[in-house]
Amino acid sequence: MERLFMNEAIKEAKLAYLQKEVPVGAVIVKNNKIISRAHNMKETLIDTTAHAEIIAIRKASLVLNNWRLLDCSMYVTLEPCPMCAAAILQSRINKLYIGTFDPNLGACGSVLNIVQNDNLNTRVDVKWMYDKECSHIITKFFKERRNKN
Repeated sequence: MERLFMNEAIKEAKLAYLQKEVPVGAVIVKNNKIISRAHNMKETLIDTTAHAEIIAIRKASLVLNNWRLLDCSMYVTLEPCPMCAAAILQSRINKLYIGTFDPNLGACGSVLNIVQNDNLNTRVDVKWMYDKECSHIITKFFKERRNKN
């Protein structure tokens, strides 16, 4: 099932790529069912907070009619940034599956580790999937962007 859910997050990342957004996708799962899905929409919405994770959390909260996403898992193609990692903690998501690391802004172990900080009152179980497709789409996007400039 983990592979299936990460593939769904990758589909969302591909949608972001087609929209010239940073290609990150996320899905939130409860009881082995996807309850929300999203991709980055920062450029489209002209909104700094319109990251895939934030949008997916907002949608899942509406589905469950609760900001506490207890017993939920998130699958995301790129390691969350500090803002998203904090939102994941605040939402009480239990498990986070990450497709690839972010050496620049990663807040789940690469640069910082917000989601497993012993000084905070909540933690998230993290599973790194090291997915080649997740790495490829993000690398391709930024390579194309650099070559364009």
